[in-house]
Amino acid sequence: MKRKNVITTLVLLVICITGPRLFAQEETKDQEDQDNLVKYVKPLMGSDSKYALSNGNTYPAIARPWGMNFWTPQTSPMGDGWVYQYTDNQIRGFKQTHQPSPWMNDYGAFAIMPITGDIKFKGEERQSWFSHKTETVKPHYYKVYLAEYDTWTEFTTTARSSYFRFKFPDSDSSYVVLDGYNEGSQVKIIPEENKIVGYCRNNHDGVPDNFHNYFVAEFDKSFEYTHTWNKETLNKNNKTEEGDHVGAIVGFETDKNENVHVKVSSSFISKEQAQRNLERELKDKSFADVKAEGFQEWNKELNRIQVEGGTQDQTETFYSCFYRTLLFPRKFYEFDENGDRIHYSPYNGEVEEGYMHTDNGFWDTFRGVYPFFSLMYRDFNGNYMKSLVNTYEEGGWLPEWASPGYRNVMVGNHSASVIANTYMSGIRGYNIDKLYEALKKGTKGTGPIEGVGRFGAEYYNELGYIPYDVDIHENVSRTLGYAYDDYCIWRIAKALDKPLSEVEKFAERSQYYRNVFSEEYDLMRGRNEDGSFQEPFNPFKWGDAFSEGNSWQYTWSVFHDPKGLIDLMGGKDRFVSMLDSVFTLPPKYDESYYGQVIHEIRECQIAGMGQYAHNNQPAQHIIYLYNYAGQPWKAQKRVRKVMDQLYTPAPDGYIGDEDNGQTSSWYVQSAMGFYSVAPGSNQYVLGSPIFDKVTMNLENGKQFTITAENNCKENVYIKKAELNGEEMSKNWIGIKTMLEGGELHFEMDDKPNKERGTDPEDAPYSFSKANNTE
Repeated sequence: MKRKNVITTLVLLVICITGPRLFAQEETKDQEDQDNLVKYVKPLMGSDSKYALSNGNTYPAIARPWGMNFWTPQTSPMGDGWVYQYTDNQIRGFKQTHQPSPWMNDYGAFAIMPITGDIKFKGEERQSWFSHKTETVKPHYYKVYLAEYDTWTEFTTTARSSYFRFKFPDSDSSYVVLDGYNEGSQVKIIPEENKIVGYCRNNHDGVPDNFHNYFVAEFDKSFEYTHTWNKETLNKNNKTEEGDHVGAIVGFETDKNENVHVKVSSSFISKEQAQRNLERELKDKSFADVKAEGFQEWNKELNRIQVEGGTQDQTETFYSCFYRTLLFPRKFYEFDENGDRIHYSPYNGEVEEGYMHTDNGFWDTFRGVYPFFSLMYRDFNGNYMKSLVNTYEEGGWLPEWASPGYRNVMVGNHSASVIANTYMSGIRGYNIDKLYEALKKGTKGTGPIEGVGRFGAEYYNELGYIPYDVDIHENVSRTLGYAYDDYCIWRIAKALDKPLSEVEKFAERSQYYRNVFSEEYDLMRGRNEDGSFQEPFNPFKWGDAFSEGNSWQYTWSVFHDPKGLIDLMGGKDRFVSMLDSVFTLPPKYDESYYGQVIHEIRECQIAGMGQYAHNNQPAQHIIYLYNYAGQPWKAQKRVRKVMDQLYTPAPDGYIGDEDNGQTSSWYVQSAMGFYSVAPGSNQYVLGSPIFDKVTMNLENGKQFTITAENNCKENVYIKKAELNGEEMSKNWIGIKTMLEGGELHFEMDDKPNKERGTDPEDAPYSFSKANNTE
């Protein structure tokens, strides 16, 4: 008898301990499908981050590709940019978010949270313990067990809506709390419609005065209790509340394991439009329907690129990075009653027609994201150009960092790169003349804020550089960025057959990078208004003349003319020697400009790659520059090391910020065997592929495959390359070639081939040697 009781007790104990875990592991049809690629995506990659040290600074974005709204579990206090931190143990709610970066923070956010028992509505009081062991996280679906309330939460999303399913326990006091957040919110409970409507106005700049995010939450269960709250005051049996920070609480009795479903949608236009979005995307659909649609949409996009032969970690990292690359820029447009595209303009506060996208910083994404889109998502890139036309017409300037409107952050005028990359790759269907007009305007001065147009343009246009001693911070970075951007404008001006004087002006300005090159150091260096160089000069000093970096990282920001930089340094040998030094110098830094060690410095230090700062975007092309100097094998070795050492599909899977898909797009391209060093040139520079086979399913119906024979961890070097069966010595491949379909075949080896790719004609495009083009 005792033995039986012991066994029974053990069985019950096992059930009690593993019950939630077993529930979390419940298999679904899409998980069992061996052909699906969604199963490789790890949305928690990069979420083990904090203010002082970024391993990605991501949150699990449950969304559709480029969706207007994302949803995420919230572990941090309201307003904290680190909304979900992997090391946290409690969830405060499930948040609709538009946050592109913790540094930019959020706008139009609100949250909902199921609770049982006593009413708790303040974030720190309502939060519940949870475990990653009971958490399921996919691009389209999230599930977690809230231990405090013995309640399961699941949700899945569409582009503008979400569908929640709460599995409650047996309780006479089950509730759903809606938190409208601070900075202005309103809630109205409509019991006869099982509905909560309202708005939130929270933001961190970049919005007109009339900004609202209107929301609607529609339940499938009648309300037995209706309460509102205002800051710390609970107003029982109330149905309407408005103030700085308000919310709603609806309650009901539930049976054990009873599911309560909530459809949630929002709009930046009106409450009526929020309801329209809900009906358009969720009407007559079950939770399973929406979840399946989300899976199918993500699986379709991920199947644009099929990889074979990598390890499990490499495959998971690839598709996790692919997922991140397809989140931004978000669609900021909606559909009216006639099905026509309309949008609330974050630039003039009006409701306008057509496309609008936002939440993107070109300082990051011009490098890899848009060149990737020009290859794989050409229709999207074309529509994005329409969005930029609308931005210019509604706001008077092109954006450089938008969230949702103009934001005053980072340097450069890289909208020029995004537009040139798109147009020169052959994408049409938008008003390029209007965009060219906008680009020219941007070269003449500063826009409504310092981060729009060109801060310091009067000096740059007159002197050919922005002086170090005229109180314009990050002057060398700006000079280098403007020179590259002028190259991009030159490309468009030539293609549009603009007047010769105009074309020549931008060609001349594309060479202004030479004006901040110091022959004494063979490095870029601040230069005073009188022509003298800054003194003292410390190439290890972060900030000051440079933006989030130092001279060792920014000297190479001559994307369009590496040959010109080689000549400035005295030839290939010196160029390669200096390039080698980036990786072999000790991780020594001077943080005096900032007065503290900023997280970018610390992340660069701990990477163990000397002065190479892969954690920050300005350095991410540097490895590929060996291809311009006739030593491509060094690029092949180092690019593999970065992929192997600095990326994993784990919560600490990045080094530094994953900004709007840029650090991810670097991996996606590099893992296939190439990278976009100079967007606008139509070229992708070769590296070292990690997969045996990559199949790119192009929008035009053709396929381009990349195969790597004898590929393995040790065989990082390209022994031989063939394009469509013919030997290829070039260190680059053009977008037009790939779009035609075909096969690029590599034979890999563990020893460098120092004969292949060494001829000057094998180097990728440089402005100073413009014959290497398709």
